[in-house]
Amino acid sequence: MNIKILFIFAENSQISNIMIIEFTVGNFLSFNEKRTISFEARGGVSELKDNFFTFEKQKLLRSVVLYGANSSGKSNLIKAFATMKDCVLLSVKLNETDELNYSPFLLSSDSENQPTFFEVIFISQNQIFRYGFEYNQTTIISEWLFEIGKSRKENVLFIRTGEEIAVSDKFAEGKGKEESTNNNRLFISLVAQLGGRTANQILQYFSDYSVISGITHTNYRVFSQNMFLNQSEGFEESLELFQRLKLGFQDVQIVETEPIEEDIITTGNSVLRKVLSTGKKLSFNTVHNKYDKDGNVIDTISWNKDKYESEGTKKLIDFSGPIFNALQNGKILIVDELDSKLHPLITMQIIKLFNNPQTNPNNAQLLFATHDTNLLSTDIFRRDQVWFTEKDDVEQTDLYSLDDFVFADGTKVRKDANLEKNYIAGRYGAIPYITNL
Repeated sequence: MNIKILFIFAENSQISNIMIIEFTVGNFLSFNEKRTISFEARGGVSELKDNFFTFEKQKLLRSVVLYGANSSGKSNLIKAFATMKDCVLLSVKLNETDELNYSPFLLSSDSENQPTFFEVIFISQNQIFRYGFEYNQTTIISEWLFEIGKSRKENVLFIRTGEEIAVSDKFAEGKGKEESTNNNRLFISLVAQLGGRTANQILQYFSDYSVISGITHTNYRVFSQNMFLNQSEGFEESLELFQRLKLGFQDVQIVETEPIEEDIITTGNSVLRKVLSTGKKLSFNTVHNKYDKDGNVIDTISWNKDKYESEGTKKLIDFSGPIFNALQNGKILIVDELDSKLHPLITMQIIKLFNNPQTNPNNAQLLFATHDTNLLSTDIFRRDQVWFTEKDDVEQTDLYSLDDFVFADGTKVRKDANLEKNYIAGRYGAIPYITNL
C-alpha cells in the first residue's frame, strides 16, 4: 500500500523513555479513599511473559485493561490521569487568584472539603521518581518529589507542607526558589520554568503521555493527518495495519482544501466565536478499486473518508496517529472506551501491538477502559493486567486487579479460568446490578 502525499513538511520525534509504575488517586469525583492502579507484573502470575518488560529488575506490564459497570468509575480514573497532567502542565500559567481544577468526592461530609490527592511513580530517562501533590479549590496543600534508587531506597528531593518547602541538596536547582511559589502553583512547575533540569524532566513525563477518548476521535484527527502528511514514524506501520485488517480501501491520501470560516469554542471562557482559518485544511481520502461488470479492476476512486467510510473505519484512521506515536516513541497511551465503534477483532489487534515486544520494542504502555468482554475470552491478558472498578454501598469507587481477587473459600483466580464467562456471571464483581421492577 503506497500513500499518496500531496504536501509534505518535516517533523522530528524521539524516544521518550517514560514508563508508569503506579498511579494513586484520592478524593476525586467517585474516588473517595485513595486507590492505586499498578503496572507492575506480579511474580505469581506465570502466563504470557511477553506481556511485560524488565527495567532494573522490575517487571512492568505493557498494557492494562479496565472493566466495570457504567458509572462505576472507569472514566473517572482516566480523568484523574488527565487532571493530574493538566494541573502540572498548566500550573505555570496560573495567576495568584486563579482557582484550581478541584472535583472532590461529594457524597461524604468528611471528604467534600478535603484535598484531592494525586501521586505517580514513574520512570523517566532511566530514573525512577515518586511525585505527588494535594490541593483544594485555591491552594496546593502539599507536594513532594522523591528519586528511587536501584536498591529501592528513596531519596527526598523536596517536600512541601503548607507554605513551607524543604529542598534537599540533591535538588539544588530548587534552592532559593521556595519563597517565589504562589499558594496555587506547583513548586515543580516554577523550578522547571526557571530552567531546572530535573524539574523539566518531571514535566516532560506529563507532556509525553496522552489521555484520549475512544468515543470522540476528531480531536486527534489532525495529529494523525500530520503523521501521514509528514511521513513521520508510524505512518508505514499504520498502512500495514489497515492492509492487514482488510478495511476495503487500497490506499490513503492526504488532500488539501481551501480554508473556511468555522465556529470554535474557546476553552478559557467557553464563549462561542467564529474564526477564519488562515491555512489550508487537511482531510483524509481513502482510495478504492473500481470494477467492471465482470469484477475486473478498471480504475480507482478516491473519496473523503469522513463522508463515505463507516464510523469504525473513520475512528481507526484517526486513531492511528496516537497509537503509533506511542509505539514508535515509547510513550504511554490512555484511552477511555477504546472499543467504541470498533469490531472486537480490530480492538484485539491494537492491544496485541502493545503486548508484542516485536511491535512494541520501545516499551510503550497502554491503559484503556472497555466493556468488550470478548477480550477476556482469548489469551491476550495476564491476570495482573485485568483491573476492575466497582462502587460500594456509599457510591465510592473501589479499584482492584483480577490477581487481587479472592473467592469466599480463600482461593484466587486460576490462570486457566474462563475469564469472560466468570466475569459476566458476576464472580469477580464489577458488573451492573439489575433489579426486577
